Amino acid sequence: MKDLVESIAKSLVDHPDDVEVTEVEGEQTTVLELRVAQEDLGKVIGKKGRTAQAIRTIVNAGGMKLNKRFVLEILE
Repeated sequence: MKDLVESIAKSLVDHPDDVEVTEVEGEQTTVLELRVAQEDLGKVIGKKGRTAQAIRTIVNAGGMKLNKRFVLEILE
């Protein structure tokens, strides 16, 4: 799942080398922390958060396939 989020984010931003995804395993939930360059933050979030919501939907669908719960956090 980490690779999926990373590849989606790299395709959206101007500085793909600055994309970093960290996976934090919990008991019931896995948190995916996405970091991008400051000037690319708006591209990943999108207008009214639509791009971020679309990425979260993909992550949730993939998580259901794996019987796991994933949460995507976009960090500054």
